[in-house]
Formats: sequence, structure tokens, C-alpha cells
Amino acid sequence: MIDILKSNDNKEAGSIILPLPPESKKAQQEMEIYARFMRHLRCVPNSRAEIKILSAIQFTADLLNVGDALIAKVLVDLGLRGTRKCFPTSYLEFIDKSLLRSGYEVGGPTRGSLALKQHWDLIGEDKFAAARREYPRVEEPMFVE
Repeated sequence: MIDILKSNDNKEAGSIILPLPPESKKAQQEMEIYARFMRHLRCVPNSRAEIKILSAIQFTADLLNVGDALIAKVLVDLGLRGTRKCFPTSYLEFIDKSLLRSGYEVGGPTRGSLALKQHWDLIGEDKFAAARREYPRVEEPMFVE
């Protein structure tokens, strides 16, 4: 069973921690993303929390006509923590590449991605999952006949 906690729960970290709304009243886009994500999260007809979160991220991205990775990044910055299965592959690819850089480089990890990596280490995610990932490749013959 997967533990689901809100970001402000004072318990040990569960496998999934849901985000909190943005603190700034000027963060209108983040609030819209948060509200649509949380609204759709309740409506997903699935019992697995990873599927619910992934589906809500994809639904929010489709609704707002932006990429899945951007929605996942905003939600992680707002406090969403979960297993690697909760996030779209485009965001996982972004996280894996950014964690290979130092914090001072362009494209380096953000605070949210470092916190997510720390959460993954805490819950026992595979530390070498980024190295084992297979990204899709175009399968074309080398020679034309």
C-alpha cells in the first residue's frame, strides 16, 4: 500500500506527497495548474496512486495546452513528491539530465528537482534508474537497398 501525504503533514515521508497551493498571490499560472491538477486527481477512476497522479498531470497538460514536463515541474516545485512511476518520461529525462550537472551550470538541477531526488533516495528508488533508462530510438536500416 502506498502512503499519500499532504506536504504539510508532520509524519515521516510517505511514497507520495501531494503539493500545496502557491504562497504568492501573483503566481496565477501555478495556481491554475495546481487547481486543475487537484480537481482532476479526485476524478481519475483508478486505485493506484501513481496512475492517478500521472493521469492528472497529463490531463492538466492537455487542458492547458502545454507539455507534461512543465506541469510536472511546477507541481514538484509546489511540493509534489512521488515515485518515478508518477511522472511522465519527458520530465524524468529532464530530471536525469539536470542531476548530472552542477547547480551552477545552465540546465542544472532546481531546488524542486534536488528535493525530489532526496525523496527518491529516502523511499528507496533505484539510484541508477537514470543510467538504465532506454530512450526511444528510431529504428531505420543502415543501408538502403
